[in-house]
Amino acid sequence: MHTVTLGLSSRQKTNKRLLEAFKGKSQGEFISFESPALLFKMLSGNRWELLKIMTGAGAISIREASRRLGRDVKAVHGDVQMLLNVGILQKTDKGQIEFPFDAIHVDFMLQAA
Repeated sequence: MHTVTLGLSSRQKTNKRLLEAFKGKSQGEFISFESPALLFKMLSGNRWELLKIMTGAGAISIREASRRLGRDVKAVHGDVQMLLNVGILQKTDKGQIEFPFDAIHVDFMLQAA
């Protein structure tokens, strides 16, 4: 299964993963956020629903995603742009969008300061 891990990561932790990757050690697929607030801002409820309908769907148009969600094309377009910028979605050569993973794993811990 091709899974992407979304999580919180300091610059130090990200740099360590990068150095390990340069040594040839697989690090998996990661998309890191600076804070829980940023992660939740980028992955609002509507964006989670978009990812849900795109999982296993292959490449589809924004219009088709809007139809499946029952949402306005312009609103879905904005969500797609945000997810493209974060790296969760990809654009195909034909201009369609795709979620290139089979699953998302969210990994972070909340603890007392």
